[in-house]
Amino acid sequence: MKRKPLLAAAKAAVSSLALAACGAWAQSTSPATPAAQPLKVLRYAFPVAESSFDPAQITDLYSRTVVSGIFEAPLQFEYLAKPARMRPHTAAAMPEVSADFRTFTFRILPGIYFADDPAFNGPEGRQVRRELIAEDYVYSLKRHYDPRWKSGNLYILENAKILGLSELRRKLIAEKKPFDYDAPVEGLRTLDRYTFQVRLGEPTPRFLYNFADPSFTGALAREVVEAYGDKVGEHPVGTGAFVLAQWKRSSRIVLAKNPGYREVLYDEHPPEGDARLQAMARQFKGRRLPMVDQVVISIIEETQPRWLSFLNAEQDMLDQLPNEFATVAIPNNRLAPNLARRGIQLVRYPRADVAVSYFAMENPVVGGYEPHKVALRRAISLAVDVEREIRLVRRGQAIPAQGVVAPETWGYDPQFKSEMGDFDRARAKALLDMHGYVDRDGDGWRDQPDGEPLVLEYSTSPDQQSRQLNELWQKNMDAVQLRIVFKTAKWPENLKSSRAGKLMMWGVGWSAGQPDGDTFLALGYGPNKGQANHARFNLPAFNALYEQQRQMPDGPERQAVMDEATRLLVAYMPYKVHVHRIFTDLTQPWVLGYHRNIFVREFWKYVDIDLAPRRAR
Repeated sequence: MKRKPLLAAAKAAVSSLALAACGAWAQSTSPATPAAQPLKVLRYAFPVAESSFDPAQITDLYSRTVVSGIFEAPLQFEYLAKPARMRPHTAAAMPEVSADFRTFTFRILPGIYFADDPAFNGPEGRQVRRELIAEDYVYSLKRHYDPRWKSGNLYILENAKILGLSELRRKLIAEKKPFDYDAPVEGLRTLDRYTFQVRLGEPTPRFLYNFADPSFTGALAREVVEAYGDKVGEHPVGTGAFVLAQWKRSSRIVLAKNPGYREVLYDEHPPEGDARLQAMARQFKGRRLPMVDQVVISIIEETQPRWLSFLNAEQDMLDQLPNEFATVAIPNNRLAPNLARRGIQLVRYPRADVAVSYFAMENPVVGGYEPHKVALRRAISLAVDVEREIRLVRRGQAIPAQGVVAPETWGYDPQFKSEMGDFDRARAKALLDMHGYVDRDGDGWRDQPDGEPLVLEYSTSPDQQSRQLNELWQKNMDAVQLRIVFKTAKWPENLKSSRAGKLMMWGVGWSAGQPDGDTFLALGYGPNKGQANHARFNLPAFNALYEQQRQMPDGPERQAVMDEATRLLVAYMPYKVHVHRIFTDLTQPWVLGYHRNIFVREFWKYVDIDLAPRRAR
């Protein structure tokens, strides 16, 4: 008899237990049948819709968050450690690293299995358990090189110069042939069933960080990709703690505990002196992970419904308190008394991120490296009142940025000061006048030096915060007689257009997945155009500095090179870096064990739900 696929069974289970997800108790059908235990469900909302669940195709934070619960990388960042510290995950031990940081050898722990899926069906449709092997990581890394998947993370691997793979990719593209996954390459190979090795063309001391990001280096099975083809992003099958049980695009995502997940026990080591984290580590030590049965994620783009949903206890946590409610929820950055009386818990933290507006360097209006084009971008930057933005729109939940490297990463210098943090409209007007951006036709707006109309096009989204930021942009540009118009589209649509180089200006956030500032300098590296480098900036002097710092060990010499690269980004201004944001997460009193480690996206498996107070609520 054919076995019902797990995914279909999981979907059916989610539907039949919907009342339990809302806190209702399942009733026994007879006196002799004990009542079923209610599900432990963690509910929260994303402010932005997901794009896909294929690690080779995603770059946005929210898709990567979901994927991190489904797939597993060889390494992981410890949940409670500070500063950030890695440990083995699917690896049997930390990998062997050569003294020159060019060769990395990973040994995978035997006995780890993918979640059941029809892609693994054997003869007559019988389900076969599929073990994770070294070749799965080799195959998954190669997928980023396959032009079919248009990987937005390819630049990370190409920058590291894995021997032979970029050459194979270019050869097959030139020959118009599909990517050959079976072609041997020197830089990526399996040594035996559980061992694979990566060899690089140049020293890359921090290359290991990439192998703690399941949304990038998580393992997929080749059978799954071949079974689902272009729809593999709708059928994520990994070895992680959760499986995708339901999905209504841009609306609702339900993840269910993977019933075949191996035994992984809670064993965390927080820093000495942090009483809260020490108590948390003692409370959960030895518990089997994950502790919740489901994670239900709603997509609520508008901030007010998301806030009200949390206040009404329809959500168990509020990931990133919307700025407009900061004065209500955390006056003077302390939890409001009415929320404290309800037992709501606060976790406040700086995020390793930047909020930027970029200028498309290949755009005929704002792009280019000529002095007058540089002057236009610098003038626009000087005209932006960041302090007003922080006060009115971000409600004090940010600090002004002086450069592109963010706090909480190596290379950030809190003493660094640059023009990026200046607000000076007089200087902005003087720059525009000096370089010929004057009103030539008397309509009150500045024109281009050749007399053509000057119109800035800023891409934006339809949410409330974007509208408030647009209002500030309008006032800032009006003050220096620059005409600006706004093009509104959903975030995933803007992302697609941005990668294709079709936008003139766009405001986005960029977060680090690892504790190093290279993540942010990569925004300006020329070969990253269409990937991390949305501005498509390509300056040889900057590229050389970026490559130099990437090969250097951490220390004063590397810091000096990173600072010089940062100064070039300030001087040419492909990005106006507005702020580094400070986030506040709120949780209901029945959410236990919540902590925010900004480098651990798959936090769900470390939290528990106390059903009694939720039922009472």
